[in-house]
Amino acid sequence: MSEPAQKKQKTTGSSLEQLKASGTVVVADTGDFASIAKFTPQDSTTNPSLILAAAKQPAYAKLIDVAVSYGKKNGKTTDEKVELAVDRLLVEFGKEILKIVPGRVSTEVDARLSFDKEATIAKALEIIKLYEDLGISRERVLIKIASTWEGIQAARELESKHKIHCNLTLLFSFSQAVACAEAKVTLISPFVGRIMDWYKAKTGETYNGRNDPGVLSVHKIYNYYKKHGYKTIVMGASFRNVDEIKNLAGVDYLTISPNLLDELLNSNDHVPRVLDVATAKKEGAEKISYIDDEATFRFSLNEDAMGTEKLAEGIRKFSADIVTLFDMIEKKVTA
Repeated sequence: MSEPAQKKQKTTGSSLEQLKASGTVVVADTGDFASIAKFTPQDSTTNPSLILAAAKQPAYAKLIDVAVSYGKKNGKTTDEKVELAVDRLLVEFGKEILKIVPGRVSTEVDARLSFDKEATIAKALEIIKLYEDLGISRERVLIKIASTWEGIQAARELESKHKIHCNLTLLFSFSQAVACAEAKVTLISPFVGRIMDWYKAKTGETYNGRNDPGVLSVHKIYNYYKKHGYKTIVMGASFRNVDEIKNLAGVDYLTISPNLLDELLNSNDHVPRVLDVATAKKEGAEKISYIDDEATFRFSLNEDAMGTEKLAEGIRKFSADIVTLFDMIEKKVTA
């Protein structure tokens, strides 16, 4: 960041305003769109866990009714009706969110497809068609896919062949980040808090923002991307506290839960810019590559115990929540 740009950063107002002034795009991490407008984010992200939590609230009953009706009308078997209804429900949430945010919404592919490239591509195309049938351009949607080898290759094809923008999620290791950049995906979501959770459980130590392993992981990825000219957006995600957020001020995007957004909004603590392109180009690691090299990628990820364990755990959790969502919708479809 140039000296003149540094001087332009706003140093007064709420911590949230200062974070935005640092050059970071703020994204709301929630399925509860009723709480989004308060924080004026650019984009919004969802996942199966967030949608499941929101879908249980009476306020969203109408969205479920629309989705169930769509499934019943267009599906032949019960399984088809349920799957169509769930897809439509995800899109209904996305549609309502896009009435509030000016940018994009992330909608996640079923985590049970995380190791199936072709099925991931097919599901992404189905989701985009649902959006486009509702008059929503694919430019306003990020298809969210787990950062497995298969997921990254699916995103590579979706981006290049279908011009569908992707958000690669459940990203914990540097090797995942390198492969995503080489696949030219639109955006990645490194999970800061979950990385810290793993190290805290292993070491028993307490981390602050400056030495937080999740924060340091995003610093490394950001510096690497900027040094080598990758266009993929780095969006820190999954935060445990505002200190993690403040120590990433200046990163491309941050997706933040409503409770932490509220904390930032109600604080006037100073939030100086921490990351900038000029410094990143000096500090970024030397270039490595996994392009078309599945074996090397898998071995590198396997060598990262934290990345391997947290990726598997995340897929299991999202898969369990999508199954619960399917069960909820099936009861309504067959009622």
